[in-house]
Amino acid sequence: MAAEQPGIFSEATRRYALGVLVVVYTFNFIDRQILSILLEPIKVDLGLSDTQLGMLTGFAFAAFYATLGIPIARLADRSNRRNLIAVALAVWSGMTALSGLAQNFFHLLLARIGVGVGEAGCSPPAHSILADYYPANRRATALGVYSLGIPVGILFGFLAGGWINEFFGWRIAFFVVGIPGLLLAIVVRLSLKEPPRGMAEGKVDSGRQPSITETFSYMWRKRSFRHLALGGALTAFVGYGVVSWVPSFLIRSHGMQTGEIGTWLGLILGIPGGIGIALGGYLADRLGSRDTRWFLWIVAVALVICVPFSVGVYLAPGPYTALLLLIIPVALGNFYQATTFSQTQGLATLKMRAVAAAVLLFILNIIGLGLGPQAVGVVSDLLRPTFGDESLRYSLLIAGFFNLWAAAHYYIGGRYLAEDLAATAAEEAATQTGPGIQNAVS
Repeated sequence: MAAEQPGIFSEATRRYALGVLVVVYTFNFIDRQILSILLEPIKVDLGLSDTQLGMLTGFAFAAFYATLGIPIARLADRSNRRNLIAVALAVWSGMTALSGLAQNFFHLLLARIGVGVGEAGCSPPAHSILADYYPANRRATALGVYSLGIPVGILFGFLAGGWINEFFGWRIAFFVVGIPGLLLAIVVRLSLKEPPRGMAEGKVDSGRQPSITETFSYMWRKRSFRHLALGGALTAFVGYGVVSWVPSFLIRSHGMQTGEIGTWLGLILGIPGGIGIALGGYLADRLGSRDTRWFLWIVAVALVICVPFSVGVYLAPGPYTALLLLIIPVALGNFYQATTFSQTQGLATLKMRAVAAAVLLFILNIIGLGLGPQAVGVVSDLLRPTFGDESLRYSLLIAGFFNLWAAAHYYIGGRYLAEDLAATAAEEAATQTGPGIQNAVS
């Protein structure tokens, strides 16, 4: 059978698939994060509060993105993942373009919900496809390359959004970044090859798909998964709060304009951010191959180093000092991406990989994306009577300390990772010769 031949696709085909998925993920983050650079002009134009802006960048998107990701991932575990990604890309790109037509908070809220619905169909099937293209000893690196779509997307989103807003207004910015995604969806559908499940490891699809409840229960019983998921969620809480609100902080506290902010933040979040994702994946594979605990411990070390630099960002007297200090927490704060996603795929059995990725993303995005920007906005409004326009500065400062909590989870999770990976490998081996996947989830 084809699934029994690990080399069924050439290395060139694997690289092309990875490259296409990186471009898709780049569009994912362009469309997701362009709102951040446009918050201040939208606030002025539509008369919105920080709490409302926090809902648009956080919970309104995350609630649908994270929740729908699980049933869509279950569909991905039993159907064509490439086709799902193509449809999802078309949906979120179209809804991004429609955001430019919003006349009030409710219109923009509906558009952001639509973007969240579409983007729910991206990462879980993409993670599953890459897990079938790349074996375990190359998976963190491959998922690290895939995750480069985050900083590259943010880079282009900030650059395009900042300068298009200055010259043409915030509405045109949504149209410019949304419409090209519709063309990319066609490319994905026509050129990306769907790999046989288990191809990279020479495994055979058992044919039995665990339910969502079975998958969640199976993953949550693994102590390493619980801690890496909670650690990732807290890291994302800080990261999404920064990405969503630092542009507004630089406008309010330092008087910068959107074009200049877009250029600086695009470069910082794009280049050091990308280096952090790739380096985090590389170091995790390199150190983790010698001692499994370091797959997660490398993240714990990076997050602890982040904190003093984050304090410096928000207490810096000038904008350029703040931006230079931001480079370190941006780079090190992205160390968690590749290894967190990679170890989740390793901890999951073959037929639950997309759903396992969706479970992880649900936890990351409800806490990180949903609560991060929202909490920063709410705390900013609460501090406004005392600090005025400087309230956002102190709200972001408080949020940065959550990285210490996240680091503790990654340290504890690393202690259990080897045991949990071995248990999954034994259960997966049993499904190849035994009564089936039920043994793995019972």
